Amino acid sequence: MSTTEKSGINEIIIQGLTRAGKPFRPSDWVDRMCSTYASFGADRKLRYSPYLKPRVIEGVRCLAVDLKLKDTNPEGFNQLMHFVDENQLNVLDADGNSISAQ
Repeated sequence: MSTTEKSGINEIIIQGLTRAGKPFRPSDWVDRMCSTYASFGADRKLRYSPYLKPRVIEGVRCLAVDLKLKDTNPEGFNQLMHFVDENQLNVLDADGNSISAQ
């Protein structure tokens, strides 16, 4: 069980900054990620996942991830965390503390 799960935190924030503090490119990575997890509804309209929310925090594009994604789409959650790790993106808990992507 991760630290976030133990403390009852239900969301993490993936910053558009690398662990070295540099802006992550491409700048539309949040939009691309949200589109990847979208699906078509019965009305044939594209619906974004309720577990991923674009955010701008202190001028930085971020992606808020509801940890329920782990239960509803474990493979998708693992792919997202692999993306984070591979690109050395900074992950924050609800208090703004930097945490491990795994």
